[in-house]
Amino acid sequence: MVLNEQELNLRNAVTAQQAGLHAIAAGADSIDLAALTSVDSSAVAVLLSWVRAAQAANRPLTFTGAPANLLSLVSLYGFDDILSFAVSPSPERH
Repeated sequence: MVLNEQELNLRNAVTAQQAGLHAIAAGADSIDLAALTSVDSSAVAVLLSWVRAAQAANRPLTFTGAPANLLSLVSLYGFDDILSFAVSPSPERH
């Protein structure tokens, strides 16, 4: 699943959460977060709900393209060991 939102915050958390839950129920095993530019703590709660849904279905779930601000919040709240992020290679610099 590709999350096509630029923001994931209290305003749109429920809508995004439902979209992710539907995708997980349909078999999604990864969620692309690359479009995100702005997040708040609601984003962490949404990701945790997606992980719980995947675990309930006995499937792994990986997040790709997570922005640095989201990774920072996840680390701040101590959920590094619960949420699985695929590491993207850094862009080459010439």
